[in-house]
Amino acid sequence: MSREIRAGKWSDLAQHAMQIREAVFIQEQQIAAEDEWDEQDAVSLHFVMYEDERPVATARLLMDNSIGRVAVLKSSRGLGLGKVLMQAVIDHARDEQRKSVRLSAQVYAIAFYESLGFTAYGEEYPDCGIPHKDMSMEL
Repeated sequence: MSREIRAGKWSDLAQHAMQIREAVFIQEQQIAAEDEWDEQDAVSLHFVMYEDERPVATARLLMDNSIGRVAVLKSSRGLGLGKVLMQAVIDHARDEQRKSVRLSAQVYAIAFYESLGFTAYGEEYPDCGIPHKDMSMEL
């Protein structure tokens, strides 16, 4: 099985990133489409992971050092792909000499992000009706 992570602009990766985010956030988690798509897509660096040329996971890195829209297709979960993808995003941020990265984690995923080195802080809050908590990691 071949695995590849491509990083690029929205104009290059939108088709595949949208497929994944549509399936995970809009269909599976019932997030409204108007809450999923925003102006940050045009100015973020996007990452899409492919397994045998099939897009299976995505994330984006914003100018403000936030990582967001991390999603793995349901059929590809439990294989460690999210960890591999997140490490690629973190490594990229480190290569750009960013001092830290942060994200807004769905509460159920806090342990996943902690395993990568993130630390949760602040109060829990709802985002699109889903409990979240802020997390950060020094690079």
